[in-house]
Amino acid sequence: MSKLGNLGARLHRGEVGYDFVGNRKIWYGISILITITAIVGLAVRGLNMGIEFQGGAVFTTPKTSVSVSQAQEYAEEASGHDAIVQQLGKGQLRIQVAGIDTKQADKVSAELAKDLGVAEKDVTGELVGPSWGEQIANKAWQGLGIFLILVVIYLAIAFEWRMALAAFVALIHDITITVGIYALVGFEVTPGTVIGLLTILGYSLYDTVVVFDSLKEQTKDITKQTRWTYSDVANRSINSTLVRSVNTTVVALLPVAGLLFIGGGFLGAGMLNDISLSLFVGLAAGAYSSIFIATPLVADLKEREPQMKALKKRVLAKRAQAAAQGESPAAQVDDEAHTDEPEDAAPAVVGPRNQPASRGRGRGRPSGKRR
Repeated sequence: MSKLGNLGARLHRGEVGYDFVGNRKIWYGISILITITAIVGLAVRGLNMGIEFQGGAVFTTPKTSVSVSQAQEYAEEASGHDAIVQQLGKGQLRIQVAGIDTKQADKVSAELAKDLGVAEKDVTGELVGPSWGEQIANKAWQGLGIFLILVVIYLAIAFEWRMALAAFVALIHDITITVGIYALVGFEVTPGTVIGLLTILGYSLYDTVVVFDSLKEQTKDITKQTRWTYSDVANRSINSTLVRSVNTTVVALLPVAGLLFIGGGFLGAGMLNDISLSLFVGLAAGAYSSIFIATPLVADLKEREPQMKALKKRVLAKRAQAAAQGESPAAQVDDEAHTDEPEDAAPAVVGPRNQPASRGRGRGRPSGKRR
């Protein structure tokens, strides 16, 4: 078995693990810092809205020897607005100029033909009205709102309202970070960006639901035992699905990274940036939020319940008693598994059988029949 596969098996069995829930305040702080940075970038720089959203004209020229940078300079001088120039496959140029009307478009087309050294009749222009972009934006917001409402309803029915709330917060977290990155980087926001943004929500939700499903299964009848608090089991759920989440995210990020860095960067295929950046940032943020935000937030909410508070009090008291008697946590776990718990409650309780504390004391395998 590979080292990664062996690590995944050990994580699943609870032999090793990281205390995600115990260190949740650190991750909350990091997320708040990233979110504030994204909001500041959005407020200061704003989004570079594409022509589809603010209206303008798109000009396509025949093959020309003029460079992209030079053509951009010509277009900005002729229109008085920012221009985006992309080179097409056969040496043609696609020039986008936002914020101009029909009358201005005719003038810009004539100026471009003169500067580029081509016939005016060979320069084709297409006008895009701002009302069309407004309709797209409204449809996008409607789609996003419907998606979030359906997600919350589904999770509240399939799991519970606390998990639905945590998933909602994680999704808002992912959207905010992705939009903020767009503002900071200055990439153009197009309908492709909106499609990418809606797509990453599904990936983010997938990772979150995988952890929630494990958590729901492992916390069944949790109050019937005194070995583990809700936070302990939540932490185990994250660790047991950690390798799967990382593998899924890495496999999804590799082709997206190819689109973004190779297609959009080295090959100059700017149109690929519209969707690839939102996918790349969203997938990474989604994996982060499902591990470091959603499940720890569920644990925070659940630990506020009276029955979970009582459970935590009993567990801590039991551990304190075991520590006072000089017993290791592993011995306490094994003893309790054969004394004060009904047989049918065992499958519902999940936790590591052997913890580092027992090895540090030089103890061997706990006595008693293992289940």
